[in-house]
Amino acid sequence: MGLMTRDAYIESLRKLNLKVYMFGERIENPADHPMIRPSMNAVAMTYELAQHEEYKDLMTAKSSLSGEVVNRFTYLHQSTDDLVKKVKMLRLLGQKTGSCFQRCVGMDAANAMYNTAFEIDEKYATNYQQRFIAYWKMIQNRDYTVDGAMTDPKGDRSQPPTKQADPDMYLRVIERRADGIVVRGAKVHQTGMVNSHEVLVMPTISMREEDKDYAVAFALPSDADGIFMIYGRQSCDTRKLEEGADIDLGNCRFGGHEAMVIFDDVFVPNERIFMDGETEFANMLVERFAGYHRSSYGGCKVGVGDVLIGAAALAADYNGVPKASHIKDKLIEMIHLNETLYCCGIACSAEGCKTKAGNYIINLLLANICKLNVTRFPYEIARLAEDIAGGLMVTLPSEKDFKDEKLGRYMDKYFKGVEGVPTEHRMRILRLIENMTLGMAAVGYRTESLHGAGSPQAQRIMIARQGNLEMKKELAKYIAGIKQSYD
Repeated sequence: MGLMTRDAYIESLRKLNLKVYMFGERIENPADHPMIRPSMNAVAMTYELAQHEEYKDLMTAKSSLSGEVVNRFTYLHQSTDDLVKKVKMLRLLGQKTGSCFQRCVGMDAANAMYNTAFEIDEKYATNYQQRFIAYWKMIQNRDYTVDGAMTDPKGDRSQPPTKQADPDMYLRVIERRADGIVVRGAKVHQTGMVNSHEVLVMPTISMREEDKDYAVAFALPSDADGIFMIYGRQSCDTRKLEEGADIDLGNCRFGGHEAMVIFDDVFVPNERIFMDGETEFANMLVERFAGYHRSSYGGCKVGVGDVLIGAAALAADYNGVPKASHIKDKLIEMIHLNETLYCCGIACSAEGCKTKAGNYIINLLLANICKLNVTRFPYEIARLAEDIAGGLMVTLPSEKDFKDEKLGRYMDKYFKGVEGVPTEHRMRILRLIENMTLGMAAVGYRTESLHGAGSPQAQRIMIARQGNLEMKKELAKYIAGIKQSYD
């Protein structure tokens, strides 16, 4: 099949037997639930744009596995140009949705799994990569959305997996059989899991020899027996349940979501196992996935930032202050910060290199620089957007009040900005800024910018490892004329 259409994607979700819980109840049809539907719409855009001729160069590529044209979200990068196009694709989708479109994690996990499995096979003569290639050919052919699952609950974070009071705080193998393994545990902060056909599971930290049962990577259908999901709350999320909700949503069509995924003694057949006990390779998989994913933030968050900057500029227009010098300065600063993030995303891609397995990986140091900047700059962009919007953004009465026969005329009169712009338009822009900085989309922009793909400390650790201070010391010694060694 190769490329799935938007409508075919939505219909394919309806056919899944997903076990999704929200507010203590099972959701029988997640694809059509009003709280979930906006996030599904965002994923659907990855399918829709792939059908447009003007976007095909970014959205599709010829598979190195099959020779067929596939969605770039299922692609294994074959050059630095591919890595650059990935970042550009993610910016485009951020611009089109103003939210998280959720397929990045699976794409980044697949590229990391492909080259890590190769190196495990190289050392242990296993056949993990061939298993993964067979699996990923199926994903490409069906154009499936894959959830990449890495983060464990972790319990007491001062203790490794084997020292936890509850051994299930990290997902683990509890039984090995001739035909496969049985796993138990949970993965948290799972972006887009409810909108995914498959889940690709990885370890979340480096492992020691005694952690063999936790050094496991595998893939399963998202509706496999024993897998169920508990849908995460977001600020203002129940606005989606209000009858006729539109203006108050801010982003009327798109959104993101997170879920906790439970693996309740789930069987994994051998052909879907890509790591099982090779503890020394857990760190390689974690670092490579994190690097790929941290580079992705130089695209997706920039695209969403473009929308927020546009909304702030419109708020200034509607407030009648677009020519005020301080407003111009704030917008310039927002653009500067946003484009700096994009520079980082492009740089770590352009500086990528070929792995032993043949696919390409980003420059890991620059990818971590990119993500560390992402933990800061969107917060400042959001602050400036809120500053430009004004206090009405958080005190604006509801859409129902605006549409009320008695109250509406007062809102229309007293909340009007410049002449010629309907009050409703001003309300819509203020609600969009609220949505992106404080409300339902904050998980896909502001807060996710901090914690997604690892917290700031995780990037600092990687930068310390890869910053090559000793080489820099030697440069300084040479320039200063110091020839003495102090070893």
